[in-house]
Amino acid sequence: MTTAAVFGTGSWGTAFASVLADSGTDVTMWGRRSEVVDAINAGCNEEYLPELRLSERISATADPAEAASGADIVVLAVPSQTLRANLGDWGSTLPTDAAVVSLMKGVELGTTQRMSEVIADAGGVEPARIVVVSGPNLAREIAVKQPAASVVAASDERMAQRVADACAAAYFRPYTHTDVVGTEIAGATKNVIALAVGMAEGLGMGDNSKSSIITRGLAETTRLGTALGGDAVTFAGLAGVGDLIATCMSPLSRNHSFGVRLGQGMTVAEVVAVTNQTAEGVKSCTSILDLARQHGVDVPIIEQVNAMITEGKSTPEVVEALLSRPRKAETG
Repeated sequence: MTTAAVFGTGSWGTAFASVLADSGTDVTMWGRRSEVVDAINAGCNEEYLPELRLSERISATADPAEAASGADIVVLAVPSQTLRANLGDWGSTLPTDAAVVSLMKGVELGTTQRMSEVIADAGGVEPARIVVVSGPNLAREIAVKQPAASVVAASDERMAQRVADACAAAYFRPYTHTDVVGTEIAGATKNVIALAVGMAEGLGMGDNSKSSIITRGLAETTRLGTALGGDAVTFAGLAGVGDLIATCMSPLSRNHSFGVRLGQGMTVAEVVAVTNQTAEGVKSCTSILDLARQHGVDVPIIEQVNAMITEGKSTPEVVEALLSRPRKAETG
């Protein structure tokens, strides 16, 4: 019998806990807010996924040590920019032999570390125990058990297989991989590209425009990922183009929806006020751009999105800047 701890009670953390439970894994979730913990113990995370009735295999607690006790697998599903602080609070409670799974898709501000690097650095977790799950996994579709596939990546294939075995549900198909770097970079950058696609939609642009952004966004994502040591093949797979398409095109995507509002003329502050949340791409665009510049990688779409988010550049100015760039060969 496999037991798992899921740290984080948001949409994706809750949906993945449900996948684990449906695969026969007993799950204890950790949440900071008692009202969310109580709701999960009552069978439904009303605030984040009200449509999902939770399995009896899932329980919740506000005590991190209780959540982590005896877990074979520890899943981290907190906001990426809070990961270091959270690990400072309860990282010492994590079992020393557990697989530690990252569901987070971002690059840390200031350090430009990927989430697996933050887990190793701030949590003292050996890299071989760190597993990354990424793919076209919109939480609300998984909550209603629509079929989906995902990548389970780890440098140690045994750890990847342990996690894949624990989350292989009838509607959720995991594929193992050893390219942690590529999987993480693909997951982080697609959020920024989705903002750009949403902006184009908000400006009234059609499918030609949006597919062009997706394709060129994939090109710069691949350039960055391979410069960091990732495998180019990863970006043509589920963690790459698969996740990119889902995040860029679905109205269920926070980043896409956030970008649409920006394209319609709202400011970042106005969108946050309306939605009561900040999309991951908004938080990570600066750190991803910093990472690209450190490695001399050209990422024009990410650069322009960052200029809009941090400098107040307008969406028409962003479009003009991208279209007026010097022409070159597509493969250059």
